[in-house]
Amino acid sequence: MSIFNRQEMRCRTRGEGMNYYISDLHLFHEASIGFDGRPFRNLEEMHAEIVRKWNSKVTNGDTVYILGDVSMRGKNEDLIALVAILKGKKVLIRGNHDDVSDLRYRQLFSEVCDYKEIRDSIAGKSYELVLCHYPIFSWKHMSRGTILLYGHTHNSPEDEYFQKCLAGMKDNDCRHIGDSPIRACNVGCMKPWMDYEPRSLQEILKES
Repeated sequence: MSIFNRQEMRCRTRGEGMNYYISDLHLFHEASIGFDGRPFRNLEEMHAEIVRKWNSKVTNGDTVYILGDVSMRGKNEDLIALVAILKGKKVLIRGNHDDVSDLRYRQLFSEVCDYKEIRDSIAGKSYELVLCHYPIFSWKHMSRGTILLYGHTHNSPEDEYFQKCLAGMKDNDCRHIGDSPIRACNVGCMKPWMDYEPRSLQEILKES
């Protein structure tokens, strides 16, 4: 049994839900298949695989933090029907493509916000997290080990440059850098460590 499955089993045994993270699903956005190099022939295939992976892992007692860009729009009967069948309590940290003006769509999420700070744990060790759709160059308590989870930049050169800049901050003795490692993890669904599936913090930190 993997360490991820053991953690999940402990949570289930104690009656606690898991926390999962994902971003940039871009449902009903056909162009995303091309510009992300997604391994799907069409939207129907992409939607089916996302739902299959999501619902085979997430239970209704779990919380999934979606870090933006669920879709290109929020006023679509098909989108509402699709998001409604995704299991778990869904928290939306809004991205630039998220339109929640349709109340029927808004009600599918337990919370909608632009930025969130939470705690999560791995094997009893607590971690502070900052959740935002956009990459942040300097975030709260980054010098104390707080981890940034973000999306938006997909597999772009922009994301590579962002990570290089963070690495360079320590080399240049920047003010808000301490002794703790700087961790900023892109949870875009197209990333190899995400593979179109909500992931736990433990999975993200191990693979990203």
